Order: sequence, then structure tokens, then C-alpha cells
Amino acid sequence: MGTAHDYLSAVMQRSRVGMPPIGYVPNWADKPRLGKYYPDAESFPLPQGDDPEGATFDTGLLPPPADAAPFDLATLGGMLRDSYGLLSRRLAIHANDDLASLPFYAGANWARGTASGGGLYPVSVYWVNGPSGPLTPGVHYYDTSQHALRRLLTGDVTPDVRDALDLPELPEDVDQFLVLGIKFWQNAFKYNSFSYHATTMDIGTITQSWRMWARARGLSVEPAFWFDEEKLNRLLGVDAADEGFFAVIPLRWDAAASRTPGRPAERPSEGPRVRYAEQEKSRELRTFETLEAMHAATRLGATDRPDRTALAAARSYPPRAGEAVALPEPAPLDATVRGALRDRRSSFGRFAAEHPLTEAQLSAVLHAAVAGSALPCDVGPAGEGLSLVKMYAFVNHVEGIEPGVYEYAPDGNTLRLVAAGPQGTFLQQNYFLSNYNVEQAGVVLVPTVRASAVLDAVGDRGYRLVNAVVGAMAQATYSACGALGVGCGAALGFDNISYIDRMGLAGTDEVPLLITLIGNERSDGADFRYEIA
Repeated sequence: MGTAHDYLSAVMQRSRVGMPPIGYVPNWADKPRLGKYYPDAESFPLPQGDDPEGATFDTGLLPPPADAAPFDLATLGGMLRDSYGLLSRRLAIHANDDLASLPFYAGANWARGTASGGGLYPVSVYWVNGPSGPLTPGVHYYDTSQHALRRLLTGDVTPDVRDALDLPELPEDVDQFLVLGIKFWQNAFKYNSFSYHATTMDIGTITQSWRMWARARGLSVEPAFWFDEEKLNRLLGVDAADEGFFAVIPLRWDAAASRTPGRPAERPSEGPRVRYAEQEKSRELRTFETLEAMHAATRLGATDRPDRTALAAARSYPPRAGEAVALPEPAPLDATVRGALRDRRSSFGRFAAEHPLTEAQLSAVLHAAVAGSALPCDVGPAGEGLSLVKMYAFVNHVEGIEPGVYEYAPDGNTLRLVAAGPQGTFLQQNYFLSNYNVEQAGVVLVPTVRASAVLDAVGDRGYRLVNAVVGAMAQATYSACGALGVGCGAALGFDNISYIDRMGLAGTDEVPLLITLIGNERSDGADFRYEIA
């Protein structure tokens, strides 16, 4: 047992045994910005990118293409805008606790294509670009509020990133990288010690948005989770206590679209590093011992990438035996990925049991969730996605399916009954927030992972991988619901132990880490949506 095992146990028990610091109250008047701010850094606006008709959501769920097309500035700009940029202002009557502040500009809800725990968006996106690209080589930070790049360093430091990444199969001509960091205070000011659990899922949500967006256009996004994190800390000029780096994504680039193709790389002086410092809004910053211990533990062994077969010992279990309930073909998801991401939102208490889901809608959402969880990465089987997640469904209101708890078997597109009967009372009693009417949802999807087996197989850093996979599943589910026009909401505020008992998982190493509510919504609610992109 180690730090990550202990943290996992604390997360599982937190509805019954609070995580320290007990009694913590966020100072909302001193909250941080929803993004880093570099006022002195030069800014470069990004293009919006196009939305081709063939870039459908169904296509975005397919495995990566064998011969992926290259990125250019238009596709990079479009991917960043549709995933993490500000897309619209929304003001709807719902049950979340921020409703009273939404009419005021300072509390406005700026919608994004990617989901984030608490709507706090702590992921920092850096583009480290080499000489094959259209801009002078350097390090750029993606400014989500302006849909622009902030230049933090000038000079080709892509050799440093390649060295930190140490991927033997990485082609020699790849000199463009997206680096994903997490600024801890941006989430921890609200969730304190629990924030490490929430923010590591955010790495999965943004990565999955990029996977779908890129795949629908014949591009490929495959993250690496094992790399020399300390080298990136030095290069990007951040303190590991304030910000950690969780994924690096190499991008194949269209050199023909470069403004100056083939120019030689210019390397900065010895020991290059970003010198710009962000301007913090909060006057008082706190640290949390549990968060710091967890981050330190998951940095250990960062350069010791496990073999691609190591996670075979943590694969999800095969479906249980029993009578199968066959699902129909999934409802078509023929909206574009851009359209699905822009229509994604959290339902927050607007579910309506009188409008049940159809079996085809449930089939489509389950298909998307499983596809999203098959995350390809540097420690998974070459050319394949991971197989760590098993899906369960608490069926409340689905046409043609009796209420109950079911296990999903994706190979046959069937449900296997685990516990019969209505589950609404159980679901509501074991949800400890007030922003969702859980019983009114058509179905509650619950992904499980053999998290302890993952940690045993690849070490404490595997906690990041577990949550990235769950986050990817959640983002695929959210986006599928956007494509279908049904409501969705992911939540962490539930009693994990009660779910383990209800799903018959006691004595196994499967654990539920998230619940996702899906259903049709009331049609009479007041709503306001103003598009800005």
C-alpha cells in the first residue's frame, strides 16, 4: 500500500468520513481566475477553424486512423476553441447553487465544449512549437478568454520536450507538442484535498474532446502520461507545488503550411526556461497537505514508463453470466463534433421522468461511453485503447427496459441484470448535493475501474491514468448527449460505498469513481444563450 492507495480509500469513504481539512469553507470573494494571466506576454490571435459536414460525432468515436493527417494552425485553433475556449454565455433556471450570481457579469457562466469539475477549468494548455510550424519557435500559453496564444519563450526548445518525453517510437520530424498542466489552486480553493481527484479527471475530459475533434477530421491525438516532469517544470518555469504537468501530446504538423518551411531550428542559450510569471488574482493562497503528498507520490517514477503490457493485469472483468437484455442499434450521432461540443451542458435538476429515454438513445450513449474510455496512450497496447472501465446502468425511466441495476456488455450490446426494481430512492438518498433530481433521470451510468490493480501494476502515477480514463468516458458521454439533444450531468458527490454494495461489487477491486445522469429535460424552463464564437 502507498500514498495513492490511501488517497483512493479516502475518496471512497469521503461521504462518511470527511477528508481534511474538516470544516474548510472556500473564500469565494478571493477566488482565483479561471485561467492563468500573463499581462506582459505578447498575444497572437488564433483562427476559429472550419466545421466540415463529414466531421460527425460518430466518426469522432472511431479508433485513430492508421495514417493520420497533419495539423495546421487552423485545425489547432479550431480544436482549442471548441474544447476549452469560451463559446457562449448561458443563463438558465436550474438547481445549481451558482444560479443567483449568473445574471451578473462577474459570475457569468461562459460555456465551453469540455466538462470540468465544478466548472473551474484548471488545465493549462501550452503549445511548444518547433521550426515546422507557422510561428517563431517557442512556448505559448493558450489564453482561453481571448482565444489567443501568449508567447512565454522564444526559441526552439522542442528537443527538451522530446528528451523529457523519451518516446522511442516518436518520429524524428515531430516538433510540435501540447503540454497539459494543472494549476492546483484554481480548483483546490473550492475542493481542497479532494481537488486532486477532480482535476485529474479534467485531463481526461479535455484529451477526449481533442481525440473526437481530431479523429472526425482524420487527425490523431494520443497523450503520453509518463515523462520527465521535473524537466518540464524547469523549462516552463513553474513550481511543482503550484502546478503539475500531466500529459504531453505530440502533433504531426503540416510543414507545407508553415510560413517559413524548413528553416533551421534556433536554440536558446543553455538552460532555457520561461521567465514570465503569471499574475495571481487571489490575495491569499492556501496549501493542502494531502494534495501535496499525492502530487509528490505521483511524480515519483515519472520517467520509468511501464511496459505496454503492464496494465493487462488491471483489465476490466468479463461480463457476468445471466440473462441478457438486448439493446437496439444505437441512435445515429450524426451531428458534427463541433455541434455536439457546443450543445454540451449540465442539466442541473431539469430532468423529467415523464419523458423517458428510448432504448436506442441509451444504446448510443453507452456506445459512446465505452469508446471514450478506450483511451490510447503511451502505456496502453500499441494501436489500441485501454480496457480498464466497465459500465453499469441504474435504469429509472427507459422505454422497454424494467427499472433496475444492469451491467453493460459492449461486445453484444446487451444489459445483464444485477438488481431488479426501482432505484430512485436509493439514488437520491446516496447523492449528497442538491443540484440534481437523480430519480428523475432516465438512467444513471456508473463506470467502475479496478483502481487498486492499476496502482499495483504501474505505481502511484497510475492514479492519474485511472482518472484520465474516467474523465474521457464522461466527456464522450456528455458530448453524445449533446449530439442526441438529451440532458446530462456528471457528479462526484455520491456515497461510493453504498454503490459498491448495491452493484454487488463488495469483495472485488472494482470501484465507482463517478456517476453520470442522463435523461430528457423539461421543455418549459426559462433559458438564455448568447453565442460568442
